[in-house]
Amino acid sequence: MNAAGSAGTEMGGGRRLAALILMAGVMLIDGFDLNAMPLAVPHLLEGYGLPMTAFGTVFAAVLVGLGLGAVALGPLGDRLGRRVMIVAPCLAIGIATLATASATTIGAFVLWRFLTGLALGACLPNVSALSAELAPEGRRSTVMAVVSAGIAIGAMAAGLLAPNIVAAAGWHGLFLLPGAIACLLAAGLWFVLPADADATAQGRGASSLGLLRPLLELVRPPYLLPFAVFAGAYAVNAVALYMITSWIPTLLPRQEGFSVDIAARISGFVQGGGLLFGIGLSWLLDRWKPGLALLCGYLIIAACFVAVRLVDPTPLNWSVLLLFAGGGISGIHTALMAFTPKLFPSRILSSAMGLGVAIARIGAIGGPYAGAALIDSGVSPGGYFAWVALPALLCAAICLAAPAAIRARERAE
Repeated sequence: MNAAGSAGTEMGGGRRLAALILMAGVMLIDGFDLNAMPLAVPHLLEGYGLPMTAFGTVFAAVLVGLGLGAVALGPLGDRLGRRVMIVAPCLAIGIATLATASATTIGAFVLWRFLTGLALGACLPNVSALSAELAPEGRRSTVMAVVSAGIAIGAMAAGLLAPNIVAAAGWHGLFLLPGAIACLLAAGLWFVLPADADATAQGRGASSLGLLRPLLELVRPPYLLPFAVFAGAYAVNAVALYMITSWIPTLLPRQEGFSVDIAARISGFVQGGGLLFGIGLSWLLDRWKPGLALLCGYLIIAACFVAVRLVDPTPLNWSVLLLFAGGGISGIHTALMAFTPKLFPSRILSSAMGLGVAIARIGAIGGPYAGAALIDSGVSPGGYFAWVALPALLCAAICLAAPAAIRARERAE
């Protein structure tokens, strides 16, 4: 275990719990913030006359930044310490999110969303890694899932509260609220996280070779197969995830019987399903066969997406199916991150997460554009969701290799 992990094991129970709660708060801001832009778009279309499909670039900007931050900055946590690579990016998230509320053009939205994503990419892998290091042995996946559940809670809160926030403060409130909370979380984390997680206490150099060494381990045996399974499933899952989260608030009102407010709340319920699915599946990862659990999850998700196309398009029918389908995609995204301690040792954990997140940005960036292309082609809302079953099935195929990936890590030890 690295120095950050060693420091974590020496923390008192109360301080450890406070650290995990505040880190869950960072995840909550991530979920709220990433869902805020799609929820703001219908109001921006009315107020500023901006073209709908142009927001595909805005959605992609935060994902490009997230990928760059994850691969270029996230691994610094393995060398410079977790605290500095959590607190500083968390503050940057707050500042960039607050600035998003001042944007009035596509270019301004792209800039501030990119900077928000860059900070998220630096912060989130280290939050996940430190939550694993603070967790008791045998419960790492569950603790990581509970902390990461903040993403689903934040996204759910954004969807459910968006009508009230917009009514009180306009679309700007969707960014002012999470931005202010992120700044407060950065201050709290500075005092709660152990100081000896900083670079001065670790006493390790940050040379280029030192920073690259953990990344190089991931692209050669014995960790090549584990990383390929994690990064491959995470990237393809991201295609489906962002096809759903980016366009549900805009797509559903095109179906008779669905208003903008109903679409926003369905988006929130989908994230609520992600919360339950992610924690439940992560619990199974600790206690059952991980590969089989992931495979069964993806098959259920794919079946529910296809069923949306086949049933009567009523708010009740689609809400229930999307709760399982979209919620499953969101939750399994969390479970895949919670799966990483079974694939990698602690010393390269945040590097594996960071590089995996960076690779997944390819899929995440493609998701909004694929969704925009389907919408431009004239596909019905039901047909759109049926198309999302394809990446879910591909993820199921990748997860067939999960048992072999776990054995590869065990042989390395």
